[in-house]
Amino acid sequence: MDNFLFHAGTKIYFGKGEIKNLAQEIHTYGTNVLLVYGGGSIKKNGIYDQVISLLSDCNVIELPGIEPNPRIETVRNGVTLCKKNRIDVILAVGGGSVIDCSKVIAAGMYYDGDAWDLVTTPAKIKKVLPIVTVLTMAGTGSEMNKNAVISDMKTNQKLGTASNEMIPKVSILDPQYLYTLPAKQTAAGTADIMSHIFENYFKEDETAFVQDAFAEGLLRSCIKYCPIALKEPENYEARANLMWSSTLALNGLVGAGKAGPWICHPIEHELSAFYDITHGVGLAIVTPRWMRHILNEKTVEKFAQYGKNVWGIAEEDSFVCANKAIDCTEQFFRDCGIPMTLSELGINDTHFEKMAEKAVRIGGLENAFVPLKQRDVVEILQKCL
Repeated sequence: MDNFLFHAGTKIYFGKGEIKNLAQEIHTYGTNVLLVYGGGSIKKNGIYDQVISLLSDCNVIELPGIEPNPRIETVRNGVTLCKKNRIDVILAVGGGSVIDCSKVIAAGMYYDGDAWDLVTTPAKIKKVLPIVTVLTMAGTGSEMNKNAVISDMKTNQKLGTASNEMIPKVSILDPQYLYTLPAKQTAAGTADIMSHIFENYFKEDETAFVQDAFAEGLLRSCIKYCPIALKEPENYEARANLMWSSTLALNGLVGAGKAGPWICHPIEHELSAFYDITHGVGLAIVTPRWMRHILNEKTVEKFAQYGKNVWGIAEEDSFVCANKAIDCTEQFFRDCGIPMTLSELGINDTHFEKMAEKAVRIGGLENAFVPLKQRDVVEILQKCL
């Protein structure tokens, strides 16, 4: 296990009705509030009205319409609003895209250059407005981490940035806010949660037993509760366990002490950058193909461990167990209603070479669990068609 710094500085209010704590937390930072949200679902399900009522004594400036893959243009608009209105605190009400966008807006408040610089060069993030979140979708874990992903569709770039300064100060997690999520978002969010876990679980380090045990438990939670949430959208137990799994999957707990680059995320980021697809769907398609591509004598025991401890596969032959585990993974995503080929999304191999080159270069995939070169990524993408 490598040395690590674990920093989880977010105060979490988890459970029914915890929105009641919103006003007191916002007032800790001021009364000029930038309210950031997405396509308007929070107005349909009543969350917007709750927020506005609780903040009746605040000056609330709104930034609606955050895209599923948040755009740099939207970030720039948010920065302008912050500076013009002397915003004290940003309130992000939504899922990962809304929170990611809010993080870079918060950093842009104290930066004189273009906000895209903060995406390409995270070291330029020095000071950030306080961020409070009200989570409405389980998936990214952005409510309790330092990460954000922003897209520039004009240049087909989707890049991640990170800073401890961008960790939300407070996050309110009420599983009831997930009841109205469309099934496709529940499924895609679960795929995203599982991918975050996979990225840290499949690493060369074999000594991080505690982290792997956390990972396996979270994966079992996703496998158990996603189908229930899809069948019973208002099942509180299912929504609560998925919501908390999402937060724990990417708050640093699972990845602590396990160095090395992620693999499927850089590949999927290129798919989203060129085709603007749903992040979790892209990950679900890529992940089993990547797993099969890297299954070999070096990795087989890790995949067998995954099969036994997560899927309960009782098989002595490690390769048989590993292959069954990968089959189970792919079938799970399919059973959740996720399209499992790129061709179903209207994607062909036109940009594969360019996407593969960028994924390897930007993602550092030559230093991955199993090193990948451009030709490897092209092969993985071709298997996704």
